[in-house]
Amino acid sequence: MVASTSPSTGPWRWVELSRIHKFAGSMLMFWPFAWGMTLAARPLSLPLQEYAFHLAHGLVGATLLHGTSAGCVWNDILDRDFDKQVARTKRRPIADGRVSVPGALVFLAIHLVVLVGLLWPCNALAWNLGLVTVFPLAGIYPLMKRVTYWPQAWLGVAMNTIALVAWSALHADVAPASVALFVGCWSWTLYYDTIYALQDKRDDVQAGVKSTAILFGEYVKAILALFAGLLVACLTTAGVLNGQGVPYFALTVGGTASYLIVQLLKLDVDDPKSCFKAFESNGFTLGGIVWGGLFVDYLLG
Repeated sequence: MVASTSPSTGPWRWVELSRIHKFAGSMLMFWPFAWGMTLAARPLSLPLQEYAFHLAHGLVGATLLHGTSAGCVWNDILDRDFDKQVARTKRRPIADGRVSVPGALVFLAIHLVVLVGLLWPCNALAWNLGLVTVFPLAGIYPLMKRVTYWPQAWLGVAMNTIALVAWSALHADVAPASVALFVGCWSWTLYYDTIYALQDKRDDVQAGVKSTAILFGEYVKAILALFAGLLVACLTTAGVLNGQGVPYFALTVGGTASYLIVQLLKLDVDDPKSCFKAFESNGFTLGGIVWGGLFVDYLLG
């Protein structure tokens, strides 16, 4: 609660712009890094203190990346005219005029400078992958919904290259296990962001915004099940390629499969509240299930 500051004119508008108060989005950006880092740490027997440092480093980076180029500020600058036409987004700070476009660009630039600083200590491969993630991949995403019904596919690449950054930061290569994880993360993004887009499908059609939620139509739930299945298959493949143990396959693979089945059975694709609840639970719960099995296996390995 912000007691003495008007949310329409005070500092809270910058919090709204970055959406840091809606932490599910930052966690959806963080989990692929955490999964990739933990997958990479096990074969190296990375000391726990060093692992924790890298994980904290990634959490800060993921939060900044979600709030700037990939998730919010840049997206809201480009989408300000669309946002005015959608009930859920018309009160965003740029769309309703509380934050000017020049002000948002300065806010964005500050965050990008910090992000580049976080990447600076990385080896050459991780540095290059990180720069590609921050700039062209994330920067182009908001434009994709204007030209294709598959913007979520581009978002999946932009959001999850960070899993390859995490692996390469420790190994200075991109191994088959990390590629399998990346593909699984990509599929996961298609899954949860299609659910997220279902909230706005009626307004999006009128505004001319394209998404997989509109494209899949009446088959959306069946297609979501396919993406969920691909995530589970990729987690299994990554585990086999990386020599993971029983805790990983029981908790990460088994737990993920069980959770997704229950979630799909409960999901009402025509109810925005049901869709938002499912979306948030991917950030707060499912990501933790995948990481939990990885972490236990890392500790025991």
